[in-house]
Amino acid sequence: MSNSQNFLSSINAFVDKAKAKNELVVKKACIEILQDIIRMSPVGNPELWAINQTAVAYNIAVSDYNSSLRDNPDNLTKNGRLKKGLKVNDSMDIKKRANYSGGRFRGNWQVTFNVPASVELDRIDPSGMDTLKDGIEQIGRYTNGVQSIYFTNNLPYSVRLEFGHSKQAPNGIVRVAALNAQVHFENAAKGG
Repeated sequence: MSNSQNFLSSINAFVDKAKAKNELVVKKACIEILQDIIRMSPVGNPELWAINQTAVAYNIAVSDYNSSLRDNPDNLTKNGRLKKGLKVNDSMDIKKRANYSGGRFRGNWQVTFNVPASVELDRIDPSGMDTLKDGIEQIGRYTNGVQSIYFTNNLPYSVRLEFGHSKQAPNGIVRVAALNAQVHFENAAKGG
């Protein structure tokens, strides 16, 4: 083999190694971004809904009152238990739709390449673990030929949530994750 062929082989090996590192950096950073998006995605919590604020405040007040009863030794038995008849056993119901289950928004994140997802998923995933698993699986298919990576949520209320409709994510989800994206890419490039 001639010197020029050895040199060309060395360059090709370097390029192949750089491409593989680039793919790994993108994959690692995208997994971190997806984790951010899922973690910041609000999960419906009826106790935070405006319609339930009176009930929540009442239930907290009852709980606080019952706890305060223990502060007075006259209210306790010799065994340290609260005497019968002192505790208030009352609460207000938290309102929610029949068969309501939080986690639909968190479960609708989809990772696609070159074209954004165009469908809604019928997945309820309050923890986000199934969504993360599917997203990591898709990110694992990334190659240098991919032009764009999309993180999409097609639920009709996703835009409202992005622009402050939820007290759990008042600054949005994707916008906040985008601010952290550069750090994720830098850390991945450093081997983190």
